[in-house]
Amino acid sequence: MAALTLSNLSLGYDRHPAVQRLSGVFAPASLTAVVGPNGSGKSTLLKALAGHSKPLAGAIDRGGVRPAEIAYLPQAHGLDLKFPLSLGDLVGFGLMGRRGLFSGFRAEDRRRISDLMAEVGLEGLERRPIGSVSGGQLQRALFARVMAQDAKLVLLDEPFNGIDARAAEDLAQVMAHWPQQGRTVIAVLHDLDVVRRLCPQTLVLAREAVAWGPTDQAVSSEQLTRARRLAESWTASSDTATVKPPPRPLEPA
Repeated sequence: MAALTLSNLSLGYDRHPAVQRLSGVFAPASLTAVVGPNGSGKSTLLKALAGHSKPLAGAIDRGGVRPAEIAYLPQAHGLDLKFPLSLGDLVGFGLMGRRGLFSGFRAEDRRRISDLMAEVGLEGLERRPIGSVSGGQLQRALFARVMAQDAKLVLLDEPFNGIDARAAEDLAQVMAHWPQQGRTVIAVLHDLDVVRRLCPQTLVLAREAVAWGPTDQAVSSEQLTRARRLAESWTASSDTATVKPPPRPLEPA
């Protein structure tokens, strides 16, 4: 795939920008972390890259990647854990883009599902209902589903939140190997240790690009402080806009 390019991109809702004037390039087969304060536009950016929202201004050039070649894992999985679905079938949904929704799984598909589940530490759990497993096991299955899609562009929004440390580290290592398979990976992360260890590139976002480049330069104390101060300025502006003047004191009759 070609590079993914952002040109003067502004994103938001109801004409209120959440990301402003963002320009830059995600190189092919790269791993980029997106970090920043709460409310800095990180999730909004991933939704737009996935094609789930349209820019307010500017453009996204995905380098010829088609929607079917994008794997997007949002913060909330949206699964009904009471639905009678097995982990194996959940992983198998990643094959639907190539097989079709109603084609069913072939023997080779079942082997592929088993192999992927073993790769993420779920060997032998293909028939386990999704509602009977831990949060870490479910997230492992969702990673295996992403792998089944064989996507060129992988978008992960806080993929290690709410799971145990072992599962988080195992899945972080899986993520780190995807660029070697030719995938471009963009991940919203909050654990700066993971970012520094595993992500060669980082975008520090605070509604605008504070820094974008090699992680050791982007995730510096200076850049993080700048991002935090920008966030404080939004909070101050919001507070000023919403604070009502005190009521006038009653005057004597």
